[in-house]
Amino acid sequence: MGLNSLAGKKAPKEILENIAQLVSDYYVKVPDVNNPLHLVSFGTSGHRGSASKNSFNEEHIMAMAQAVAEFHKKSGHEALFVGMDTHALSTPAHRTTLEVLAANGVKTYFAKDFEYTPTPVISHAILTHKNCDGIVITPSHNPPSDGGFKYNFSDGGPSDESITKVLEQRANELLKNDLDGLKIMDLEDAFKSGFLIEYDFITPYVDDLVNVIDMDLIKKSNLKIGADAMGGSGMAYYKAIKQKYNLNMEIFNDIADFTFSFMHCDKDGKIRMDCSSSYAMAGLIDLKDRFDIAFGNDTDFDRHGIVTKSKGLLNPNHYLSVAIDYLSKNRDFDGLGVGKTLVSSSMIDRVVKDNNKKVFETPVGFKWFVKPFINKEIFFGGEESAGASFLRKDGGVWSTDKDGIILNLLAVEILAKTKKDPGEYYNTLIEKFGEPVYGRVDAIANVEQKKALKNLKPEDIKQDTLANEKIENILTKADNGSSIGGLKVVTQNGWFAIRPSGTEDIYKIYAESFKGEEHLKLIQKEAQNIANSIFDTI
Repeated sequence: MGLNSLAGKKAPKEILENIAQLVSDYYVKVPDVNNPLHLVSFGTSGHRGSASKNSFNEEHIMAMAQAVAEFHKKSGHEALFVGMDTHALSTPAHRTTLEVLAANGVKTYFAKDFEYTPTPVISHAILTHKNCDGIVITPSHNPPSDGGFKYNFSDGGPSDESITKVLEQRANELLKNDLDGLKIMDLEDAFKSGFLIEYDFITPYVDDLVNVIDMDLIKKSNLKIGADAMGGSGMAYYKAIKQKYNLNMEIFNDIADFTFSFMHCDKDGKIRMDCSSSYAMAGLIDLKDRFDIAFGNDTDFDRHGIVTKSKGLLNPNHYLSVAIDYLSKNRDFDGLGVGKTLVSSSMIDRVVKDNNKKVFETPVGFKWFVKPFINKEIFFGGEESAGASFLRKDGGVWSTDKDGIILNLLAVEILAKTKKDPGEYYNTLIEKFGEPVYGRVDAIANVEQKKALKNLKPEDIKQDTLANEKIENILTKADNGSSIGGLKVVTQNGWFAIRPSGTEDIYKIYAESFKGEEHLKLIQKEAQNIANSIFDTI
């Protein structure tokens, strides 16, 4: 999959989304219940789709909100928090959700003045209140045409499969039965019902930051900070943080633009608010020398993107390694381990071992870190896709969903404390542990091919070496016993993992080498050959 000619360039007007048409499609178009692509499908992070493709329309939201309302009541929860990001479809979906929840008699807290609310803030609100759950309306960093709907249980984190299956089945049952059983009322009547309550999400979250980040150290350092809100749901939060803690912070792209016309195109030429992509982040990277440190977030602020003078945009795996090492040395997290997804860098394993801690490797998806956080097994959980969270200074749980805000602020704390930006800090890790080379390759795959890859077994790998090194381990299950939805092959100085995408017609090969670029390419080539041999048997 090659690089598009628009990659890294400012989005041209010709590719901007027609917002009026998109919102019209939300209300006018209806799903074909006989088309599987039009049904509700909860992936690793909720249901995502587009109104123009009949996969994110008013009927979908009605059905999902009704399913959540029923589940909420059956679970005995006392209240529900609702947030939304700045995608164009989030606003009408937010309205529909409120209309359904009120009609079902669910005590619902929503942001006053219909402000936008980041995903981690909903998680934080759930955890700081008793017996509550939440909905976040966001497709994360997806293009402007998309919409998304996520449900977080009373543990504050993304719901596991046992819950999402219930919600998905009930929502599709409603769709297939012409929404028979749906309860809904006009928004005006919903407000009169007394079940919808305006809530200030900003103040409690911002005030509480001192318990997870050394905000006083950041303030005293007077570091010049660049905060790219990327038109996302945390715009007002950075303004509040700057004011509350008197930071030397410049905030930009802090106005909602449903077309996201200020963005630079991602590698495929699409507008995508991916703060881990050097192409999408080209605008902020160009400004790196104006600041001591800068950062950005995706649209719902659950992911982080750190831009340093020394390295530009820091690779997410590199920053995870830095954050884990720094927290291990500067917080009292004795006896607690580190959670990482199986496709994250092995540099993390070396860092964790050096700090006398244990690694818990999980399948892809932040939901796998929820219980380990709650059960005080880990102090940090992170994904290679730039999503992470960590415990409060006192060892209490801060959020059980990804929090891009605290990861960005931690980067500033690291610079203020060590006098090294995270890029320079990573260089010290390279000197100690060696320099890994990491890469991901995406390739086209049909439904049958994706199914074959998802069901791979260790015995399907016939070779005993990988890139001229003896294979030490072949994994199809993570440390917690759960299926990884693919396969991982490990040698002394390298590994690859192959797994199908849950949302696109592609499969992904993640690979890493501690022996250099040529060794990495050889690993990737042999992994591709293994995939092709599997496809030949279909």
